[in-house]
Amino acid sequence: MNNIHLINGDITKANVDAIVNAANPTLLGGGGVDGAIHRAAGPELLKECYGLEETDGVRCPFGKARITTAGQLHARFVIHTVGPIYNQFSDPKSILESAYTHSLDLALENGCETVALPAISCGVYGYPPEEAAEIALSVCAREKYQSLTMTFYLFGDEMLRIWQLATKS
Repeated sequence: MNNIHLINGDITKANVDAIVNAANPTLLGGGGVDGAIHRAAGPELLKECYGLEETDGVRCPFGKARITTAGQLHARFVIHTVGPIYNQFSDPKSILESAYTHSLDLALENGCETVALPAISCGVYGYPPEEAAEIALSVCAREKYQSLTMTFYLFGDEMLRIWQLATKS
């Protein structure tokens, strides 16, 4: 996994081609990493999100991803993805895998080489970080993503430790 890196850091400071945003289905900002990305990107990001097609207020269904420009961030794109709310789905694992897969596929389709990722669904959506780390890292380790340099920006020393342990299993 030479192309996958883990740091305790602020994803909004990442100087990459694409920043993955752990969003909610409206894509209009929220708490956690989603709110931080929207605040750092400025009003351009919200304007772009409003411009995405919606159905009943949903611009991005659970497990899918959408791409916009990045506003004032040090990235070309923001890839918005919606991971599962852990206790509201019968199969949260497949939705989390899908969120990472769709995000990385969009990165490749848009010529990205470097991607910053958060621990999708590990905040208010309640996904157990140990399980989420294993799922995320297994998706990122797939052959089709070997051309990407991926850095996980993890919040806090404990989250970093959990993900570091998952790289060894």
